[in-house]
Amino acid sequence: MPKLSIIVITYNEEENIKDCLESAKWADEIIIVDSNSKDNTVEITRTYTDKIFTTEDNSYSSKRNLAIDKAGGDWIMWLDADERITGNLKNEILETINSPDAKSEAYLINRKSFFINKFINHCGWYPDYGLRLFRKSTGIKFDSARVHEKAVLSGKAEKLHSEIQHYTDLTFEHYISKLNSYTTKSALDLYDKGKKGSVIDIIFRPVFTFIKMYFLKLGVLDGYTGLVLCTLSYIHVFVKYSKLYFLTKNQ
Repeated sequence: MPKLSIIVITYNEEENIKDCLESAKWADEIIIVDSNSKDNTVEITRTYTDKIFTTEDNSYSSKRNLAIDKAGGDWIMWLDADERITGNLKNEILETINSPDAKSEAYLINRKSFFINKFINHCGWYPDYGLRLFRKSTGIKFDSARVHEKAVLSGKAEKLHSEIQHYTDLTFEHYISKLNSYTTKSALDLYDKGKKGSVIDIIFRPVFTFIKMYFLKLGVLDGYTGLVLCTLSYIHVFVKYSKLYFLTKNQ
């Protein structure tokens, strides 16, 4: 029977990691790549796996690629520490990888995100398909982006029907605490691609982001939480392009 490895990267995830690994413990192996967590993350993970690797590299893509290299399964699924595999998804994954008539060597899985007090159904956050499950033999690796890294596939991937549950920012404060780090990394990614921030970007891109998420992507239907999410996304884009502007000017 084909073996499945689930890979998870961690850094100070003691509040999330137990629920994550509980949802993944049915896999043949769990691979953890940790960035020297200062809390109890590693101690908690040891109750689920002994395949824990530590790295000084804080690049998400590098850590995921290391986890792929360490995985011994025929199939690999990647999961974030704040994500959960539902029972329906578990059953669908097992049926897929054990089927002799599997349609593909890579599969997209939808993700539904919980933001502050509810699951978001619109705002461009849902549906949210990503390449999550693939045969190790495909040689799939992650790109070099600092944030929002993606698994790179040259061929076509099929979609599974079941979903991952994503418990992202459970409080307003948590979103704000990530804002500085994420906008800096995003600005650096844009700068590395040769993008140059401008006053026009700073003024109009945040406005377009809000209009797209709240009106075009029907964030208005997510109620007050949708309004908060779209407004915070406006701020995120404003800060990101402001940082890119100053990166460009400083050079």
